[in-house]
Amino acid sequence: MKKELSTGFNTRQYMNQDKFEIFYYKDINLSHVSLHAHSHYEFYFFLEGDVDYQIGSRIYHLEPGDYLLIPPGIKHNADSVDPHKPYRRFVFWFSQPFFNTLCQLDPEGYGYAFRYAEKKEGCHFRPTSINHQEILSLLMNILEEKNQSRPFRDLSLELQAQNFLLYINRLTYSQLNQQSPSYEIALYLSICDYINQHLEENLSLDQLAAYFYASKYHISHVFKDSMGISIHQYILKKRLHACKNAILSGMAFTKIYEQYGFHDYTVFYRAFKKEFGVSPTEYKEHHSMEQLATSGTGCTE
Repeated sequence: MKKELSTGFNTRQYMNQDKFEIFYYKDINLSHVSLHAHSHYEFYFFLEGDVDYQIGSRIYHLEPGDYLLIPPGIKHNADSVDPHKPYRRFVFWFSQPFFNTLCQLDPEGYGYAFRYAEKKEGCHFRPTSINHQEILSLLMNILEEKNQSRPFRDLSLELQAQNFLLYINRLTYSQLNQQSPSYEIALYLSICDYINQHLEENLSLDQLAAYFYASKYHISHVFKDSMGISIHQYILKKRLHACKNAILSGMAFTKIYEQYGFHDYTVFYRAFKKEFGVSPTEYKEHHSMEQLATSGTGCTE
C-alpha cells in the first residue's frame, strides 16, 4: 500500500461530500471511537490487525479480507484485541441520496447488498483470497484517482464508485446463494484445517457458521458430502486421537478430557472406549507394557 495514500484518522462520522467518500486508515489506537451510528451507508474492508468488530448486538473477529456492510442508523465500532498491532482498513461511505438515486436506476444492480444488510441490521462476509485482491484493487484505483488532479476526475470517481457497488452486489449475491463445486471443496478443506488448529476451543456449528459466514445447514451438508461423516463425528474423532497423544505424553486424564471439550470423565471414557475398543487406562497400561517389552529390560549377566 502506498504510504502517501493513507488518510490521517479523525473522529468525524458525517459526510463532507454529497455522494461518497473513501478513506484508507492505518493506525494503532482505537480508543478514540466509541459505539456510533451515522446517516450514510458504510462499506468497511479489513486489511490488517487484531480486531473485534461490533455491529448492533453481534461481534465478529476480523480476518484480512473480511468486509462489512453497515446501513444507516446501525451502531457499530471496532475494538482492538492487541493494540500494539497496526490496524489497516478501507472505509467507503455512500450518502443516502446518492445510493437511492442509483437504486432508482437499477434496484438490484446497485442496491442488493445494502438492502440485504438493512434487513439483517448489518452484515459480515469473508470472501476468498481472489475476491480479497479484487476488492483491494478496485479500492486502490478509486483512492489513486481521488488523490490525482486529472481531467474529468469527478466523473471517473463516480463511475468507479458505481462499478464498485455493482461488484460488491455480485460478490454478496454469490456468498448468499448456491456456490460452485470448487467453492464447496475450498470450504470443506478450510473447515478441516480450522478444526485441526482449534481442537481445544469451541467448535460448535454456531461458531463455525459465524467464522465462515455460512449457514449451519450449508456447512453440515458440504462436510457430510465431502467426508462421508457428520462434522460432529469428525471433531469427536480428531479430539479422541489428540487425547491418545496426550495420554502418551503423560498428561493426567482429568486435564485431558477438560482440554478437549468433554464435559466429564464418564463422557470421555465412553467415547474413548467406543472409538478404540479399550478404556483410557487400559490404553495407557498397554502402551507402557509395549514400551517395556521393546526397551530390552530382560538383561543377561
